[in-house]
Amino acid sequence: MATIGDIGLAAAINILTALVFLIAFAILRLQPFNDRVYFPKWYLKGLRDSPSHSGAFVSKFVNLDWRSYVKFLNWMPDALKMPELELIDHAGLDSAVYLRIYMLGLKIFLPIMCLAWAILVPVNYTNNYLEGNKDATYSSIDKFSVSNIPPGSPRSWTHIVMAYTFTFWTCYVLFKEYATIASMRLHFLASEKRRPDQFTVLVKNVPPDPDESVSELVEHFFLVNHPDHYLLHQVVCNANKLADLVKEKKSKQNWLDYYQLKYTRNQSVRPMIKTGFLGLCGDKVDAIDHHISEIERLSKEIAAERERVLNNPKSIMPAAFVSFKTRWGAAVCAQTQQSRDPTIWLTEWAPEPRDVYWSNLAIPYVSLTIRKLIIVVAFFFLTFFFMIPIAFVQSLANIEGIEKAAPFLRPIIEIKFIKSFIQGFLPGIALKIFLMFLPTILMIMSKFEGLLSISSLERTSASRYYIFNFVNVFLGSVITGAAFEQLNTFLNQSANEIPKTIGVAIPMKATFFITYIMVDGWAGVAGEILRLKPLIIYHLKNFFLVKTEKDREAAMDPGSLGFNTGEPQIQFYFLLGLVYAVVTPLLLPFILIFFGLAYVVFRHQIINVYNQEYESAAAFWPDVHGRVIAALVISQILLMGLFTTKEAAQSTPFLIALPVLTIWFHRYCKGRFEPAFVRYPLQEAMMKDTLERAREPNLNLKGWLQNAYIHPVFKGGDDDEDEEVNEKWEQESVLVPTKRASRRNTPVPSKMSGGSTPSVRDVVHEDIEL
Repeated sequence: MATIGDIGLAAAINILTALVFLIAFAILRLQPFNDRVYFPKWYLKGLRDSPSHSGAFVSKFVNLDWRSYVKFLNWMPDALKMPELELIDHAGLDSAVYLRIYMLGLKIFLPIMCLAWAILVPVNYTNNYLEGNKDATYSSIDKFSVSNIPPGSPRSWTHIVMAYTFTFWTCYVLFKEYATIASMRLHFLASEKRRPDQFTVLVKNVPPDPDESVSELVEHFFLVNHPDHYLLHQVVCNANKLADLVKEKKSKQNWLDYYQLKYTRNQSVRPMIKTGFLGLCGDKVDAIDHHISEIERLSKEIAAERERVLNNPKSIMPAAFVSFKTRWGAAVCAQTQQSRDPTIWLTEWAPEPRDVYWSNLAIPYVSLTIRKLIIVVAFFFLTFFFMIPIAFVQSLANIEGIEKAAPFLRPIIEIKFIKSFIQGFLPGIALKIFLMFLPTILMIMSKFEGLLSISSLERTSASRYYIFNFVNVFLGSVITGAAFEQLNTFLNQSANEIPKTIGVAIPMKATFFITYIMVDGWAGVAGEILRLKPLIIYHLKNFFLVKTEKDREAAMDPGSLGFNTGEPQIQFYFLLGLVYAVVTPLLLPFILIFFGLAYVVFRHQIINVYNQEYESAAAFWPDVHGRVIAALVISQILLMGLFTTKEAAQSTPFLIALPVLTIWFHRYCKGRFEPAFVRYPLQEAMMKDTLERAREPNLNLKGWLQNAYIHPVFKGGDDDEDEEVNEKWEQESVLVPTKRASRRNTPVPSKMSGGSTPSVRDVVHEDIEL
C-alpha cells in the first residue's frame, strides 16, 4: 500500500512537472513569435496586432527586454483582474458560468476541509484499530480515515453529524449558485443583442404530401396556424456529400499552397509526390500540376453536386428552420404542440447558426430511435470492457496484495525508490493514458446518435463521460482495488466476512485517488496552459503554409472550453471530495489545490485564448447541478454501506434521511429554477419585442434572417442571390389556393414574410391579376 512517503514522492514529481509547465509558459508567452499562440482571442477580435520590435533581427523572434522577465508571473494576477460582467461581455455567459463551477468547488470544499481536519482527522487518528487488526492491509494514511474507527464505537456519531453538516452546506451553496445563475441567464437573454435563434424554431418530422413539396407544405402550414407571426423558412437539405467535397478541395488547396511556396524558395527543383496510398507508393508526378488538376476536378464535382442538391427533391429532408416576425411568436411555436398527432410537426428552439451540427440534419427522423438504442448498447459494452485496463491499473497500485499471492516478485519491487514511484505515480499516469482517447470515442457516439447541435453533442458526451468515470474509474478502482489489497484475507475467510473486509478497504483507495488528482488535476491543468500541441502546429503551418496575414490568422488554433471533457473531469473531483470528506479527509487539500489552480488557468485561457464555438446562455447548468446532487447521494449511500460494516446499528439508520432530503432538495430546485433554462418566458419575449420595435421601427428582419440558416456550403460567392427588401411588413388579405382541393386557402405571405418558394409566388401573381 502507498504510504505518506510514496504520496510525498508523487507530489514532488507532479509539483515539479506543474512548475516546469508554468514557468515554460510564462517565458514562451513573452516571445513575439508565440504571440498568436497565447493570445489568439485578441487577434480574432481585432484588438491586437503582431508585436513589432525595432533593432536587431533577433528581436522579431525573442523578447530582449529583461524587465519583462522579472514580471513573468504577472499573468496570474492579470487573469483575476477582469470583472465578471466584463468577462461575460468579452467571452460570453457560457464561459463565465463554466468558471463558476471551479469557484463552486472552492466554496463547497474549503469550509468542509476546515471542519474535517479540525474534527474528523483527530477522531480517526487517535484510534489504534488498524494496528490491532492483523487481517487488514493498511498504510499510515489509512490511520487518518474512518477505517481506523473500531466497529460499534460511539465515535461513529461524529461522522454522522459531519455527514449532515456537509450535506446541508453543499445544498445551501448549490441553492445560492442555482439562483444566481438563473438570474444571470435571464438578465443575459434580456440584454443580449438580436440573434437569429431568438426568432427561429426547428421543425422536424414534416409529414409527406404527394401534392406539395416540403417547402410548400411548411409555408402553408405556418401561414394557416401562425398567420400573424410567420416570416419565412429554410428547408433542410442533405448536403453532406457536397460538404465533404468542399472540405477535400480546401485540403488540396492547402497542399498546393505549400508546394508552390516550397518551389518559390528553390526553383531549381520541381516538387514531386507519389499518387498512391499516403504518398508512399504509386506513380511519381509533379506535385503542383497534380494538385491543380485535382482542384479543377473537385470544382466540377462540387458544381454538379450543388445542382443536384438544389434540384433533386430527394435531397430535401422533412425538416425546416422557420423564422417568425417576433420573439413572442417563436416562443409560442417552440413551446407548444402544433398538431393533434404528437409525432409530426415537432418544434423546438433552433440552435444558433454557429451551434448547428449540419451533418446530422440529414439523418431521417425515423432512424433516430434505432440509433439511440445502438448507442446505449455500445456504451454499455464500452463501460463493461474498460474494467480490464482499470484492473491492470489497480494491480500497479496494490503491490502488497500481489506480493501475498506472488512472493517471487518481491525482490524486484521492494527497492525503495522503485516501489515509491510505482505506487505513488505510475497508477495515476497509467489511468490518464488509458482515458486519453475516451472523449473522442464518446463524441463519435453522440454524433452517430443524431444530435443536431454542437452544444447537445457536448452535453450528451459529458453525461456519458461522467457515468463512465463513476462506473469504471471510481467503482471499478474501489472494487478491484479492494480485492487486490485484501487478496489474502479474501482467500482465507468465510463468505459472510467478505462484505466487512470490503467495507474496511473502501476508504483505503484514497491513496490511489490522491495520485490520480495530482497527475490529472495538477500537472494536467498546468499542461493545458502551455498549449504545447497548438504551439508546434502553429509554427509548422507558419513555416510551410503561411503567405499572407490571412493565412497566419487561419493557422491560429484558439480552441474552446471543451465542455464534453472539462466538465466531467470537474464533476469527478466533486464526487471524490464528497465521498471522501467524511471517509478520508486527508484527500480534501489535493482537491482544493486543483480547483484553485484550474480556476486561475482557465480564467486566463478564456480571456486570452479560447474562442467559443457557440453561446447557450448557460443552458448546461441544470446538468452541472444534477451531477453534484448525484455525487452527494452516492457519497451518502456509500457511507451507509460503510457503517453497516462498523456494527453501528443504532447510528446507521440516521443516515437514511440524508439521501431522501437531498433528492427532495433537488426536486425543489428543479421546479424552482430549471424552467428558466428550458423555456423562454412570453413576458420577456414580448418586452424585448416591444423595445426593439420602438428603437428600430424600420428594421428589415427578413433580410437579416434570410440567410441565417442556409447550409454553410451555400453561403457566399455565386450562390448568394438574395435581394435586399426595404419595405415594411404588410398584412395582405389575398388568399392563396393550395395544390390540394382538400386544404383550406391560406393567407398570402406579406412582401416581407412570404414568397419563399417560386410556386407560391406564381400563384400569388396569378391571383392578383384576377
